[in-house]
Amino acid sequence: MTKVKMLVQSTYNKELLRAGKVYEVNNETAHRWQVSRIAEIVEEEKQQD
Repeated sequence: MTKVKMLVQSTYNKELLRAGKVYEVNNETAHRWQVSRIAEIVEEEKQQD
């Protein structure tokens, strides 16, 4: 699973996804949305212990 930040409003699995919010979707969908400029993949910051 990959976190994405939506660039546009869309629906996915009968759920409304709002522009500007972060959601978790499968890796294939995240990559496809990034290529189509629907969403951008959110790079998770590594925690320092």
